[in-house]
Amino acid sequence: TAMIAAYAKHGHSNKALQLFQMMELEGVMPDRVTFLTVLEACACVADLAEGRLVHVRVVERGLDLDMSVGNAIVNMYGKCGSVEDAGRIFDTMRNRNVVSWTSMISAYAQNGYGKEALQLFERMQSENIMPDQITFVSLLSACSHA
Repeated sequence: TAMIAAYAKHGHSNKALQLFQMMELEGVMPDRVTFLTVLEACACVADLAEGRLVHVRVVERGLDLDMSVGNAIVNMYGKCGSVEDAGRIFDTMRNRNVVSWTSMISAYAQNGYGKEALQLFERMQSENIMPDQITFVSLLSACSHA
């Protein structure tokens, strides 16, 4: 996990993903932190196919109910261009925080769904979730990509 995180942190996401695959082949069980790191690596290189495989592993391990992992899955799908998958995961999350909402707003923004991003922001406000600076940057991006 430490090596995967080091590769991912320093911009070597493909190497991090290769190491994750080796880890799995050797029968080492990934933990929550490993999945968070690998999902981010998938997002960085927009590897939707690998991201979907990692998502399956997350579900198999029962970590899909973890809010941070759910946020990472939404983020990965959004950055890989699969807004539908991001939305499906977001909608099924039992608990959401500002990161959850912002990840989905960002997914819409990055993929040209400005109107949907603004509608989700309104929904976020109606549920009394306080936006942060990243939320506002995502909204600005949504307006510029709409």
